[in-house]
Amino acid sequence: MSRFVIACGGTGGHLAPGIALAETLRKRDCRPLLLISEKQIDAQLTRKYPDLEFMVVPGAPLLFTVGGLFRVVIKQARGLFFAWKLVRRERPVAIVGFGGFTTASIIVAGWLRGVPVALHEANRVVGRAVRTLARFADRVYLPRGVDLPKANQAKLRYAGLPVREEIKRQPRGESAESFGLDATLPTVIVFGGSQGARMLNRWAERVAPEFAERGVQLLVVSGPNKGDGETRMLAGPGGGQVPFVSIPFCDRMASLYSAGDLVVSRSGAGTLAELLKCRVPAVLVPYPFAADDHQSANASDFARRGGAVVVAEEEIESLAGVVQSLLADEARLTDMRANLGYMDRAEALDLMIEDLEVLAGVRSANNTLAPWEEIRAR
Repeated sequence: MSRFVIACGGTGGHLAPGIALAETLRKRDCRPLLLISEKQIDAQLTRKYPDLEFMVVPGAPLLFTVGGLFRVVIKQARGLFFAWKLVRRERPVAIVGFGGFTTASIIVAGWLRGVPVALHEANRVVGRAVRTLARFADRVYLPRGVDLPKANQAKLRYAGLPVREEIKRQPRGESAESFGLDATLPTVIVFGGSQGARMLNRWAERVAPEFAERGVQLLVVSGPNKGDGETRMLAGPGGGQVPFVSIPFCDRMASLYSAGDLVVSRSGAGTLAELLKCRVPAVLVPYPFAADDHQSANASDFARRGGAVVVAEEEIESLAGVVQSLLADEARLTDMRANLGYMDRAEALDLMIEDLEVLAGVRSANNTLAPWEEIRAR
């Protein structure tokens, strides 16, 4: 059985696609090993997958200063030594990195030992880790329409973000009730990513009474270390009561999305890929301090294709009105769901894996993903 090493820890946006890739590789009789960080989010999410093999790797975020890459290598010395021994022991046929600080040492170690290396970038702006490590990679997978001008163009391929098998539309009523919501009421899911978003949490707390008066319930995923979960009943129309539910963490993302009529969220690539699979319209509030402002680029592209509306964080006072307007316009929500379906059909995880197998030498067929030059000409 072929051994693949997948570096994917640090955030849910890196870890979730790594798990999705590992699940599919296992079906092809491969042995994936996932490298994760010591962060709490990694430990929480990996508990759901006892059949997958995980390993915590040392490391710290990349810091580029005047010393450039030399200082980065010194900073990551412990991780590089660990990765070197791991590659020698496991003898992987290929290494795949999803960005973030867990990627650097294993990619460099694989390159030094002659192991085929691939990188995957999900965001509309290529992250610093992928930009820096592309020189060591044999393949770089990018979203359609995103380029990496300084890289060898022969390395580049288009590929959608791998999404876990469990992420698919669930029955709305059952999903709502599983979180203590009223399945008969309009529902807004507020989700700031795997780490939560204080700004969205505060916004939800502030507008919850107003929404409840209109018969709209909110479910907020506040994030680890941002308070304990609770359910409060707020005054609703006609003397009734409307739930307001807050939970610190959710590992049932398909049920979470499926419980909602609309999602208010940040615009990390992983979140957007899961919204596609669950066909949930969204109002996106990009995190303005994301590296290279990639969340704004992600949100703009998603909205351009009809799957969401974008509200900048500095315009947060208009968010409640935008959400209420969308909830009152079922025709537009229906159109947005249809657009999400069209967008989802462009994903190609199987083709990416077949291309990886060619790269690793375990498949003899020609590459199944078109070279970047051909894609750009289409």
